Amino acid sequence: MYTIGQISEMFHIPISTLRYYDKEGLFPHMQRSSGIRKFSEQEIETLRVIECLKKSGMEIKDIKQFMAWCALGSETYEQRLELFQKRKEAVEAEMRRLEKTLNMIRFKCWYYEQAIKDGNEDRIHEMLPDRLPEDIQILYDHAHQK
Repeated sequence: MYTIGQISEMFHIPISTLRYYDKEGLFPHMQRSSGIRKFSEQEIETLRVIECLKKSGMEIKDIKQFMAWCALGSETYEQRLELFQKRKEAVEAEMRRLEKTLNMIRFKCWYYEQAIKDGNEDRIHEMLPDRLPEDIQILYDHAHQK
């Protein structure tokens, strides 16, 4: 069993957030000893799922719905699967967007490294938009896709 302070440190989550989650009913089986919350492995796993869903862009009200489905048992497996499939699609779309962003950053790092070596941007401008080194061309093309 862990205290709220230990969980706060373990997950880098403010104690106030953990109290809020508890108040919202996200830890329905949490034990208390003299009013002090005791986090078991079950709450830790629940917290991992909550944090995963939050990082995927899900709001607390929707996480509460997921937790309610969990409490209902096997009859909600399909809803839970659909929820995670939608989160997977959202995260994959975000990853594609971030990969495009990262490729622009990689291209610009190369761009300015070359400009520094050359003392100007003239040679780079001659290569744009389609005569860049192959590996850089791939970055450039991906970063400029619509």
